[in-house]
Amino acid sequence: MEPKDMMMTSMLKMDDEGEKDKGREGVEGEEGDTQQENGRKVLADGLADRGPKSLNSGSGQQVSNGFTTSTPQSPREGPGTAAGAADTASGPGSGSLVPPGGLRTLVVQQTTLDRPRETWSKKMDFLLSVIGYAVDLGNVWRFPYICYQNGGGAFLLPYLLMAVFGGVPLFYMELALGQFHRSGCISIWKHICPIFKGIGFAICIIALYIAFYYNTIMAWALYYLISSFRPTLPWTTCTNSWNTVNCNRYMSSDYNVSWSNSSTSPAEEFYVRQVLQVHRSEGLHQLGSISWQLALCLLFIFTIVYFSIWKGVKTSGKVVWVTATFPYLVLLILLIRGATLPGAWRGVIFYLKPDWEKLLTPSVWIDAAAQIFFSLGPGFGVLLAFASYNPFHNNCYKDALVTSSVNCLTSFLSGFVIFTVLGYMAEMRQQNVDAVAKDIGPSLLFIIYAEAIANMPAATFFAIIFFLMIIMLGLDSTFAGLEGVITAMLDEFPHILVKRREWFVFGLVCVCYLGALSTLTYGGAFVVKLFEEYATGPAVITVVLLEVIAVSWFYGTNRFCNDVQVMLGFYPGCFWRVCWVAICPCFLLFIIFSFLIFPPEVRLFNYHFPPWTTVLGYCIGVSSFICVPAYMVYHLLNAKGTFKQRLLKSITPEPSSENHRDYIVTNAI
Repeated sequence: MEPKDMMMTSMLKMDDEGEKDKGREGVEGEEGDTQQENGRKVLADGLADRGPKSLNSGSGQQVSNGFTTSTPQSPREGPGTAAGAADTASGPGSGSLVPPGGLRTLVVQQTTLDRPRETWSKKMDFLLSVIGYAVDLGNVWRFPYICYQNGGGAFLLPYLLMAVFGGVPLFYMELALGQFHRSGCISIWKHICPIFKGIGFAICIIALYIAFYYNTIMAWALYYLISSFRPTLPWTTCTNSWNTVNCNRYMSSDYNVSWSNSSTSPAEEFYVRQVLQVHRSEGLHQLGSISWQLALCLLFIFTIVYFSIWKGVKTSGKVVWVTATFPYLVLLILLIRGATLPGAWRGVIFYLKPDWEKLLTPSVWIDAAAQIFFSLGPGFGVLLAFASYNPFHNNCYKDALVTSSVNCLTSFLSGFVIFTVLGYMAEMRQQNVDAVAKDIGPSLLFIIYAEAIANMPAATFFAIIFFLMIIMLGLDSTFAGLEGVITAMLDEFPHILVKRREWFVFGLVCVCYLGALSTLTYGGAFVVKLFEEYATGPAVITVVLLEVIAVSWFYGTNRFCNDVQVMLGFYPGCFWRVCWVAICPCFLLFIIFSFLIFPPEVRLFNYHFPPWTTVLGYCIGVSSFICVPAYMVYHLLNAKGTFKQRLLKSITPEPSSENHRDYIVTNAI
């Protein structure tokens, strides 16, 4: 037998009948050896073969990971229950439990020579990690802007519909897949549909692209954080070395300052000319030198990332207790402070005032679908990885509902935090809110919000906690994204990488840092924008579409629902099955076609991206997605048999060697 094969040890508790029972014990031992050789498992009140056939009796049920199992235990019934039964059967005085007539309790212990899979120390470690991953920078800057741009309060209707029928079902599906098969995004496909294994490799490449630019935004926030430890914040004055003659500090208290179309605020010049230094670059064709200040900031960020994930979920699960909870404390403080500012009500009305006519515009529904998808984050391999470290009977259904609800509520709350301050800025400048809220993306945080904080009392304190919050939000998502890659590679190449995890993580972090160097140049902000618009969005949506098709149509919704029933003890309802089979694929196709029909106009500050950058962006996106068809061809060429046999084998799931139970108790006469 291979080392991976399951070894079974039989323990017998007999009546006190002396040498007569010893003979029986020998017979049972031989039967146990025969069962071990044939690769069979013992079930309640009998024996059942391990194989593709399902049992018709009520005591057992065939599951899609290749094992025959009895009625699923509840989440509280784990190995410890069976183990307790074994101890009772073999302990002193257990003879009273055995009825007359030779009824014996046979306890089969399953063991494996494989290294046991790591698990979360606490359930809250998992929940905070998922929440920290889903709640990221996009919740703070993207959702509020999209909400007011697409009809204010009216936008919540398409947003919630897209969440209920598209985002949450995908979220639930990935958690269930990862928890059942206990594998990363690469190796899991041999248990679902082997020919789609290229999806896992594509996800890993996409995660690397995200790491190349996403952490640079945290480096900008770290630069702001360091600059905040001053009595006077540097983005409040126009007397610094980087300021121009167009710099004007325009607030209602500055009566001697006149604002023109060419005027710039000190916060804008600090961000553009001191932090990014974009004025030293002509565009993507000439990025310029690397900013050593940002290079050091990014190095510090990746150092934190490395020492948070190098040991696995045992360490990252502890770190998220700070990085996932601290942003909520800061959001609450900023919300209370913003609500007490003059003009805050103007911002709230602007944020929530419904414009129902906007619902007739297709772009509103497109933005709602894209926002909920990228906010919840299915398809990045993270949910599969995190769920694979859960106990087998963990209620991932409840986890999916809780974490997705927290994510959506956080987005809604962030809107109040942002727009109370924008209303204050409009009041101080004596302008309309829409004139103040013209900046989107990172500029909304690093220019508008930073300027508003600088004009508050106790500006230094609020600046420190605000940029700490930005860093914490980004760190959670980076932990999760890299853990998805690490789990995938360790599960795919366990004999090479499992014992060298620390070195592999170190190499991965170094690759991410080197890949991010282009974003640290004077034109690095243009690179960040290019990656954000083209390199990840269309590719990951297409990958998730293929994932849903593979699970729902090839693996089979009924088989997947049986897996969920084995884990959770209940069968998914009709709503979830319809979503997985039909609604989710349509939801994803809607986003893909809208992206192709209405390609985004990419510009940053006063720089319009030339046409060749669009081609470059699509090439970067295709470079990850190409793994899917490439692996399909590779798999079919390396399979044996006729083309029909190869194709059939490539869509047939392989049995899983993962043992979900350590003990099985049976009664034998």
